[in-house]
Amino acid sequence: MDKRHTITAALPYANGALHLGHLAGAYLPADIYARFLRLQGNDVLFVCGSDEHGAAITIRAKKENRSPQEIIDTYHNLNKNCFEKLGISFDKYHRTSSKLHHETAQEFFLELVKKGGQFEEKISNQYYDEDFKQFLADRYISGVCPKENCGHEEAFGDQCEKCGSTLSPTDLINPKSTLSGKSPVLKKTKHWYFKLDEHASWLKEWIEKGYVNGASLHKPEKWKKHVIGQCLSWIDGGLHSRAITRDLSWGIPVPVEGAEGKVLYVWFDAPIGYISSTKQWAKDNNKEWEPYWKDKNTELVHFIGKDNIVFHCIVFPAMLKAHGNYILPKNVPANQFLNLEGRKFSKSKGWVIEQHQYLEDFKDFPNKEDALRYTLIRTLPENKDGDFKWDEFVALHDNELVANLGNFVNRVISLTHKYYNGITPQINVDITVKNLEEGSSTNINSSINVVLLKIEKLEKHILNFEFKNAIQALMDISSYGNILLQRNEPWKIWKQDPESDLVKSLMNLCLQIVASLSVLSEPFIPFTAKKLRHLLNMATIKDGEYNNLISSLKKDGILLPEGHRINQPELLFAKINDRKDKSRLELIEHQKSKLESLKIEQTMQDKKPTPIKEECNFEDFTKLDFRTGTIINAETIKKAKKLLKITVDLGFEKRTVVSGIAKHYDPQLIIGKQVILVANLAPRKMMDIESEGMILMAENKDGKLIFVGPENLSDNGAIVK
Repeated sequence: MDKRHTITAALPYANGALHLGHLAGAYLPADIYARFLRLQGNDVLFVCGSDEHGAAITIRAKKENRSPQEIIDTYHNLNKNCFEKLGISFDKYHRTSSKLHHETAQEFFLELVKKGGQFEEKISNQYYDEDFKQFLADRYISGVCPKENCGHEEAFGDQCEKCGSTLSPTDLINPKSTLSGKSPVLKKTKHWYFKLDEHASWLKEWIEKGYVNGASLHKPEKWKKHVIGQCLSWIDGGLHSRAITRDLSWGIPVPVEGAEGKVLYVWFDAPIGYISSTKQWAKDNNKEWEPYWKDKNTELVHFIGKDNIVFHCIVFPAMLKAHGNYILPKNVPANQFLNLEGRKFSKSKGWVIEQHQYLEDFKDFPNKEDALRYTLIRTLPENKDGDFKWDEFVALHDNELVANLGNFVNRVISLTHKYYNGITPQINVDITVKNLEEGSSTNINSSINVVLLKIEKLEKHILNFEFKNAIQALMDISSYGNILLQRNEPWKIWKQDPESDLVKSLMNLCLQIVASLSVLSEPFIPFTAKKLRHLLNMATIKDGEYNNLISSLKKDGILLPEGHRINQPELLFAKINDRKDKSRLELIEHQKSKLESLKIEQTMQDKKPTPIKEECNFEDFTKLDFRTGTIINAETIKKAKKLLKITVDLGFEKRTVVSGIAKHYDPQLIIGKQVILVANLAPRKMMDIESEGMILMAENKDGKLIFVGPENLSDNGAIVK
């Protein structure tokens, strides 16, 4: 198999560290896919890079009193380093601040200008900071969110981060410049707009049916439903021309006359970063870059999160088609979002596990990279939001990586050394062994066919972007090996007959399964795959190894020849919940306690204190008459879920009070409770009941109302002074 594939993963913004949600959203799925295609012997180019333009970077630079270049250098290097440590196998990780990218983006823009009809120049009113003498990018403007039931006071000009609404700067109430803090003024400016609306017709047919100009370019049934749904919703809602330039100093200068002081808007230049990354890879490796973007036999696949669907399925394809020489994506398998312990990742609130933070905290954790990769794959938000939980991390690690895969490999390697001094024994494919079902049996050759069927299932899932199912298929192969050992119990047979053909053939079969796992695990847990190859004393995995695996298994079931010497056993994974060594479990508990502390702290912060009422004088206060009293009766009120009818004994008389505490107290359980009553409050009718006072209540930190009463019992009717 020798097919060409261009695989991209969303360009991460070089404005901060990446967290586990980013890893699960785009980079890990893309890496699995790229690694597997390489195993199949395909021509694969996997590119990415840092998105290093835009107003958010300049804002951060200003806040930290650093240059934008310092900001992007810091986070480009940090994220690139983390990707490498976690085994994300980019062929090129580039930067949009590079000279080559600037040239590529400008050339792309000029080609669209040359073709004519793709842009229109518009003069519009935009906010301008008179103190700083510059137009304000959307992120340089803040104000009150105009959306009903929101009113967030620090919404940005492009989005409200509280309610998630997309905004325009002029939508904001009381807008202010984040530079000067003053109200900006509207001033005329000229920008270039890409006529996205003119691409609506073919975009709809392409997304909905897979056709462009009568040619079938993809199969819609292979695309995720939420991707197609979001795209069609946008198109059916009406596409509009989009500004592709901004008044900024940080970015790629617009290369036409009359555009001084303007740069290409980041959403226009960023996806072109995939192309410039390809160009740089080709330059570095003495290759041609164009076949990876312009040959119709190349399959282009974008891996992104759902927040980038519109840009990769509508805007960027429209740009590529407008240019005229580029292929369109074969698929855009966008993932949903990953949450953390039931809550959205939030850097501002500290509710986050950043990649570098995990690598640092788990620096002494055995096989920490694959432990994380495995857990994330098992919880990938492929079609709905997922959730990373530390307890699940432990369960998946100990019950699956340790008890299934690690246990099987360790038993096979250890028994081979015990029985045959680490030498691969002979195999007789006609030997009968006990199989999956209790009481059933089959020959060795049929068992190899069972493994082949499971491998075929794994392949199908990967090529359909079903990575959770694919890794389950991988573990099913390991489970099958464990069952073969458990059903046949070679340790019992060997004790009676060390030369047993059954034991030799079974151990050879299990060694072949371990060898298969050393190849098949490479896309998912590559560090473990490398360890498996070492244990088996096999060469490093090469491109096309999957094809070698399949052909060898189909031919004679032999990956390790008779007489091949394997290395000494080593544990692949160290159990977390280990009674002898508590260090790993303590590390997990520390992670959980950090989040729990944040949760408590955030709850307290979110519960803003009620503002103190307007000042009153002493004479006003003395008008109130507070008396002690005892509740002698309480009952619910029909059609009033929040109210109780309460009778209070003041000693010299009884009062009826209607109180909104029904959701906090059982009426029968408050009888006998001594309370404080505002006794001279004017009567007020509620639910046709006249309420003759008010019982004093306070609210605790959990929002529950509690009675305010005397510390010690006093006579009913006593004056509170």
